[in-house]
Amino acid sequence: MTGTVPADVLVRADALVKRFGDTTALDGVTLDFRSGECVGLLGPNGAGKTTLLTLIEGLRQPTSGTVSLFGGDPRDTRSRVHLGTTPQATALPESLRVREVLQFVAAHYPSPADRSALIEEFDLGDLLALQCGALSGGQQRRVAVALAFVGDPRLVLLDEPTTGLDVDARRALWEAVRARHAAGCTIVVTSHHLEEIERLAHRVVVIDDGRVRADDSLESIVSGVARRRVTVAGVTADQVRALAPDAAVTVDRTAGDVPAVTAVLADSDRFVRDLVASALPFSRLSVRGATLEEAFLTITKGAR
Repeated sequence: MTGTVPADVLVRADALVKRFGDTTALDGVTLDFRSGECVGLLGPNGAGKTTLLTLIEGLRQPTSGTVSLFGGDPRDTRSRVHLGTTPQATALPESLRVREVLQFVAAHYPSPADRSALIEEFDLGDLLALQCGALSGGQQRRVAVALAFVGDPRLVLLDEPTTGLDVDARRALWEAVRARHAAGCTIVVTSHHLEEIERLAHRVVVIDDGRVRADDSLESIVSGVARRRVTVAGVTADQVRALAPDAAVTVDRTAGDVPAVTAVLADSDRFVRDLVASALPFSRLSVRGATLEEAFLTITKGAR
Protein backbone atom coordinates (compact mmCIF):
# COMPACT_ATOMS: atom_id res chain seq x y z
CA MET A 1 0.00 0.00 0.00
CA THR A 2 1.38 3.36 -0.97
CA GLY A 3 1.05 6.64 0.88
CA THR A 4 -0.04 7.44 4.41
CA VAL A 5 -3.52 6.37 5.49
CA PRO A 6 -5.52 9.36 6.85
CA ALA A 7 -6.28 9.20 10.58
CA ASP A 8 -10.04 8.95 10.03
CA VAL A 9 -9.65 5.92 7.72
CA LEU A 10 -9.90 2.88 9.99
CA VAL A 11 -9.82 0.31 7.17
CA ARG A 12 -8.38 0.68 3.70
CA ALA A 13 -8.59 -2.07 1.08
CA ASP A 14 -6.69 -1.47 -2.14
CA ALA A 15 -7.16 -3.79 -5.16
CA LEU A 16 -7.80 -6.61 -2.71
CA VAL A 17 -7.87 -10.10 -4.22
CA LYS A 18 -8.39 -13.39 -2.38
CA ARG A 19 -8.44 -16.75 -4.12
CA PHE A 20 -9.11 -20.20 -2.74
CA GLY A 21 -7.75 -22.55 -5.37
CA ASP A 22 -9.67 -21.83 -8.56
CA THR A 23 -12.31 -19.78 -6.72
CA THR A 24 -11.93 -16.01 -6.57
CA ALA A 25 -13.69 -14.80 -3.42
CA LEU A 26 -12.60 -11.16 -3.78
CA ASP A 27 -11.71 -9.63 -7.12
CA GLY A 28 -10.05 -6.22 -6.82
CA VAL A 29 -11.98 -4.71 -3.90
CA THR A 30 -11.04 -1.11 -3.13
CA LEU A 31 -12.79 0.79 -0.34
CA ASP A 32 -12.35 2.67 2.93
CA PHE A 33 -14.26 2.48 6.21
CA ARG A 34 -14.02 5.79 8.06
CA SER A 35 -14.40 6.80 11.68
CA GLY A 36 -18.00 7.36 12.80
CA GLU A 37 -19.64 5.40 10.00
CA CYS A 38 -22.22 2.64 10.27
CA VAL A 39 -21.81 0.62 7.08
CA GLY A 40 -24.11 -2.14 5.84
CA LEU A 41 -22.30 -4.80 3.82
CA LEU A 42 -24.74 -6.57 1.51
CA GLY A 43 -24.46 -9.39 -0.96
CA PRO A 44 -25.81 -12.85 -1.72
CA ASN A 45 -24.30 -16.01 -0.23
CA GLY A 46 -20.79 -16.48 -1.54
CA ALA A 47 -20.44 -12.85 -2.58
CA GLY A 48 -17.24 -12.34 -0.54
CA LYS A 49 -18.55 -10.45 2.49
CA THR A 50 -17.19 -12.77 5.17
CA THR A 51 -13.90 -13.18 3.30
CA LEU A 52 -13.47 -9.40 3.33
CA LEU A 53 -14.08 -9.29 7.09
CA THR A 54 -11.55 -12.07 7.77
CA LEU A 55 -8.89 -10.16 5.83
CA ILE A 56 -9.64 -7.01 7.84
CA GLU A 57 -9.36 -9.08 11.02
CA GLY A 58 -5.98 -10.47 9.96
CA LEU A 59 -7.24 -14.05 9.95
CA ARG A 60 -6.27 -14.52 6.31
CA GLN A 61 -3.66 -13.09 3.97
CA PRO A 62 -4.62 -11.49 0.64
CA THR A 63 -3.62 -13.22 -2.57
CA SER A 64 -2.77 -9.76 -3.90
CA GLY A 65 -3.56 -6.17 -3.05
CA THR A 66 -3.38 -4.72 0.44
CA VAL A 67 -5.55 -4.08 3.47
CA SER A 68 -4.73 -1.87 6.44
CA LEU A 69 -6.37 -1.68 9.86
CA PHE A 70 -5.84 1.56 11.80
CA GLY A 71 -2.98 2.26 9.42
CA GLY A 72 -1.17 -1.00 10.19
CA ASP A 73 -1.08 -4.65 9.17
CA PRO A 74 -4.20 -6.50 10.43
CA ARG A 75 -2.03 -9.56 11.16
CA ASP A 76 -0.11 -7.53 13.76
CA THR A 77 -1.88 -7.93 17.11
CA ARG A 78 -1.11 -4.30 17.94
CA SER A 79 -3.33 -3.23 15.05
CA ARG A 80 -6.26 -5.20 16.48
CA VAL A 81 -6.33 -3.71 19.98
CA HIS A 82 -9.16 -1.35 19.04
CA LEU A 83 -11.10 -3.89 16.95
CA GLY A 84 -14.15 -5.87 18.07
CA THR A 85 -15.77 -8.68 16.08
CA THR A 86 -18.70 -11.06 16.13
CA PRO A 87 -18.29 -13.89 13.61
CA GLN A 88 -21.19 -15.77 12.04
CA ALA A 89 -20.68 -18.82 14.25
CA THR A 90 -21.13 -18.41 18.00
CA ALA A 91 -18.60 -20.36 20.10
CA LEU A 92 -18.70 -19.56 23.83
CA PRO A 93 -16.96 -21.67 26.54
CA GLU A 94 -19.80 -23.85 27.81
CA SER A 95 -18.58 -24.24 31.39
CA LEU A 96 -17.99 -20.53 32.08
CA ARG A 97 -20.74 -18.26 33.33
CA VAL A 98 -21.63 -15.20 31.29
CA ARG A 99 -20.19 -12.91 33.98
CA GLU A 100 -16.89 -14.81 33.84
CA VAL A 101 -16.73 -14.60 30.04
CA LEU A 102 -17.26 -10.84 30.15
CA GLN A 103 -14.50 -10.50 32.77
CA PHE A 104 -12.13 -12.79 30.87
CA VAL A 105 -12.50 -10.90 27.58
CA ALA A 106 -12.26 -7.49 29.28
CA ALA A 107 -8.95 -8.50 30.87
CA HIS A 108 -7.34 -8.64 27.44
CA TYR A 109 -7.85 -4.91 26.76
CA PRO A 110 -6.01 -1.92 28.25
CA SER A 111 -9.16 0.20 28.64
CA PRO A 112 -12.30 -1.97 28.54
CA ALA A 113 -15.77 -0.52 28.26
CA ASP A 114 -18.02 0.10 31.24
CA ARG A 115 -19.36 -3.41 31.82
CA SER A 116 -22.48 -2.27 33.65
CA ALA A 117 -23.49 -0.14 30.66
CA LEU A 118 -22.99 -3.07 28.27
CA ILE A 119 -24.98 -5.39 30.52
CA GLU A 120 -27.86 -2.94 30.52
CA GLU A 121 -27.72 -2.14 26.80
CA PHE A 122 -27.62 -5.80 25.75
CA ASP A 123 -30.03 -6.91 28.48
CA LEU A 124 -27.63 -9.45 29.98
CA GLY A 125 -28.55 -8.99 33.65
CA ASP A 126 -30.62 -12.18 33.89
CA LEU A 127 -27.91 -14.20 32.12
CA LEU A 128 -24.83 -13.28 34.16
CA ALA A 129 -25.02 -16.24 36.57
CA LEU A 130 -25.79 -18.80 33.85
CA GLN A 131 -23.23 -21.06 32.22
CA CYS A 132 -22.86 -20.36 28.52
CA GLY A 133 -23.70 -23.96 27.74
CA ALA A 134 -27.14 -23.47 29.33
CA LEU A 135 -28.04 -20.50 27.12
CA SER A 136 -30.39 -20.72 24.17
CA GLY A 137 -28.99 -20.04 20.72
CA GLY A 138 -30.50 -16.55 20.73
CA GLN A 139 -29.08 -15.77 24.18
CA GLN A 140 -25.63 -16.95 23.11
CA ARG A 141 -25.85 -14.70 20.08
CA ARG A 142 -26.73 -11.72 22.26
CA VAL A 143 -23.72 -12.40 24.50
CA ALA A 144 -21.45 -12.84 21.46
CA VAL A 145 -22.44 -9.46 20.04
CA ALA A 146 -21.97 -7.76 23.42
CA LEU A 147 -18.47 -9.27 23.66
CA ALA A 148 -17.49 -7.41 20.49
CA PHE A 149 -17.86 -4.16 22.43
CA VAL A 150 -16.20 -5.21 25.72
CA GLY A 151 -12.81 -3.77 24.75
CA ASP A 152 -14.33 -0.33 24.04
CA PRO A 153 -13.26 -0.68 20.39
CA ARG A 154 -13.11 2.06 17.79
CA LEU A 155 -14.34 -0.37 15.11
CA VAL A 156 -16.66 -3.38 15.34
CA LEU A 157 -17.30 -5.91 12.57
CA LEU A 158 -20.62 -7.74 12.97
CA ASP A 159 -21.13 -10.71 10.64
CA GLU A 160 -24.84 -11.65 10.61
CA PRO A 161 -25.26 -10.43 14.22
CA THR A 162 -28.91 -11.38 14.73
CA THR A 163 -28.76 -14.97 13.47
CA GLY A 164 -31.10 -17.10 15.58
CA LEU A 165 -32.94 -14.19 17.19
CA ASP A 166 -36.70 -13.67 17.07
CA VAL A 167 -38.17 -10.36 15.92
CA ASP A 168 -38.32 -8.74 19.37
CA ALA A 169 -34.80 -9.82 20.30
CA ARG A 170 -33.49 -8.64 16.94
CA ARG A 171 -34.95 -5.17 17.43
CA ALA A 172 -33.60 -4.96 20.99
CA LEU A 173 -30.15 -5.81 19.66
CA TRP A 174 -30.46 -3.10 17.01
CA GLU A 175 -31.10 -0.59 19.79
CA ALA A 176 -27.99 -1.74 21.64
CA VAL A 177 -25.82 -1.51 18.52
CA ARG A 178 -27.22 1.95 17.75
CA ALA A 179 -26.34 3.05 21.28
CA ARG A 180 -22.74 1.88 20.79
CA HIS A 181 -22.56 3.70 17.45
CA ALA A 182 -23.96 6.88 19.03
CA ALA A 183 -21.22 6.61 21.65
CA GLY A 184 -18.61 6.84 18.89
CA CYS A 185 -17.98 3.28 17.73
CA THR A 186 -17.70 2.67 13.98
CA ILE A 187 -19.81 -0.30 12.86
CA VAL A 188 -19.61 -2.56 9.81
CA VAL A 189 -22.47 -5.06 9.68
CA THR A 190 -23.40 -7.83 7.26
CA SER A 191 -26.92 -9.21 7.28
CA HIS A 192 -29.45 -11.16 5.27
CA HIS A 193 -32.17 -9.17 7.03
CA LEU A 194 -32.40 -6.16 4.73
CA GLU A 195 -34.62 -4.40 7.25
CA GLU A 196 -31.64 -4.65 9.62
CA ILE A 197 -29.43 -2.70 7.25
CA GLU A 198 -32.15 -0.10 6.78
CA ARG A 199 -32.43 0.31 10.56
CA LEU A 200 -28.71 0.46 11.28
CA ALA A 201 -26.66 1.64 8.32
CA HIS A 202 -26.09 5.08 6.83
CA ARG A 203 -23.84 3.78 4.05
CA VAL A 204 -24.34 0.61 2.01
CA VAL A 205 -21.69 -1.40 0.17
CA VAL A 206 -23.04 -4.09 -2.16
CA ILE A 207 -20.67 -6.92 -3.01
CA ASP A 208 -21.43 -9.60 -5.60
CA ASP A 209 -19.09 -12.11 -7.25
CA GLY A 210 -16.25 -10.67 -5.16
CA ARG A 211 -16.62 -7.15 -6.56
CA VAL A 212 -18.05 -3.92 -5.18
CA ARG A 213 -21.22 -3.27 -7.20
CA ALA A 214 -22.38 -0.19 -5.30
CA ASP A 215 -21.04 2.03 -2.51
CA ASP A 216 -23.17 4.98 -1.47
CA SER A 217 -25.51 6.33 1.18
CA LEU A 218 -28.55 4.25 2.06
CA GLU A 219 -30.81 6.89 0.54
CA SER A 220 -28.85 7.03 -2.71
CA ILE A 221 -28.78 3.25 -3.09
CA VAL A 222 -32.55 3.03 -2.71
CA SER A 223 -33.45 6.12 -4.74
CA GLY A 224 -30.97 5.24 -7.48
CA VAL A 225 -32.98 2.23 -8.57
CA ALA A 226 -35.22 3.41 -11.39
CA ARG A 227 -38.25 1.43 -10.31
CA ARG A 228 -41.31 2.34 -8.27
CA ARG A 229 -43.94 0.31 -6.46
CA VAL A 230 -47.52 1.29 -7.31
CA THR A 231 -50.36 -0.21 -5.26
CA VAL A 232 -53.99 0.20 -6.28
CA ALA A 233 -57.37 -1.37 -5.39
CA GLY A 234 -60.53 -1.77 -7.46
CA VAL A 235 -58.78 -3.19 -10.51
CA THR A 236 -57.62 -6.68 -11.45
CA ALA A 237 -54.10 -7.89 -12.03
CA ASP A 238 -54.90 -8.45 -15.71
CA GLN A 239 -56.10 -4.86 -16.06
CA VAL A 240 -52.86 -3.62 -14.50
CA ARG A 241 -50.78 -5.85 -16.80
CA ALA A 242 -52.66 -4.47 -19.82
CA LEU A 243 -51.59 -0.95 -18.81
CA ALA A 244 -48.03 -1.94 -17.88
CA PRO A 245 -46.96 -5.12 -19.73
CA ASP A 246 -43.40 -4.99 -18.37
CA ALA A 247 -44.41 -4.60 -14.71
CA ALA A 248 -44.03 -7.28 -12.04
CA VAL A 249 -47.58 -7.63 -10.72
CA THR A 250 -48.75 -9.22 -7.47
CA VAL A 251 -52.10 -9.37 -5.65
CA ASP A 252 -52.54 -8.90 -1.90
CA ARG A 253 -55.86 -10.40 -0.81
CA THR A 254 -55.29 -9.57 2.86
CA ALA A 255 -55.59 -5.80 2.33
CA GLY A 256 -59.25 -5.29 3.31
CA ASP A 257 -62.35 -6.38 1.43
CA VAL A 258 -60.97 -5.30 -1.94
CA PRO A 259 -57.70 -6.98 -3.01
CA ALA A 260 -54.79 -4.63 -3.64
CA VAL A 261 -52.75 -5.03 -6.81
CA THR A 262 -49.10 -4.01 -6.74
CA ALA A 263 -46.99 -3.29 -9.80
CA VAL A 264 -43.23 -2.73 -9.69
CA LEU A 265 -42.31 -0.77 -12.79
CA ALA A 266 -39.92 1.77 -14.23
CA ASP A 267 -42.32 4.59 -15.22
CA SER A 268 -44.87 5.08 -12.47
CA ASP A 269 -45.95 8.49 -13.81
CA ARG A 270 -46.95 7.02 -17.16
CA PHE A 271 -48.79 4.17 -15.46
CA VAL A 272 -50.82 6.55 -13.30
CA ARG A 273 -51.71 8.70 -16.32
CA ASP A 274 -52.81 5.61 -18.26
CA LEU A 275 -54.77 4.36 -15.27
CA VAL A 276 -56.69 7.62 -14.98
CA ALA A 277 -57.33 7.74 -18.74
CA SER A 278 -58.67 4.15 -18.67
CA ALA A 279 -61.62 5.20 -16.47
CA LEU A 280 -61.21 2.03 -14.41
CA PRO A 281 -62.87 2.32 -10.96
CA PHE A 282 -59.63 2.30 -8.96
CA SER A 283 -59.10 3.37 -5.35
CA ARG A 284 -56.37 3.52 -2.67
CA LEU A 285 -53.64 4.45 -5.14
CA SER A 286 -50.15 4.77 -3.65
CA VAL A 287 -46.72 5.20 -5.21
CA ARG A 288 -43.43 4.82 -3.36
CA GLY A 289 -39.77 4.30 -4.08
CA ALA A 290 -37.92 1.02 -4.10
CA THR A 291 -37.06 -0.73 -0.85
CA LEU A 292 -33.49 -1.69 -0.07
CA GLU A 293 -34.38 -5.27 -1.03
CA GLU A 294 -35.58 -4.14 -4.47
CA ALA A 295 -32.46 -2.01 -4.88
CA PHE A 296 -30.22 -4.88 -3.83
CA LEU A 297 -31.81 -7.32 -6.27
CA THR A 298 -31.66 -4.81 -9.12
CA ILE A 299 -27.98 -4.03 -8.49
CA THR A 300 -26.83 -7.65 -8.23
CA LYS A 301 -28.93 -8.97 -11.11
CA GLY A 302 -27.98 -6.04 -13.34
CA ALA A 303 -24.30 -6.65 -12.71
CA ARG A 304 -24.32 -10.28 -13.81
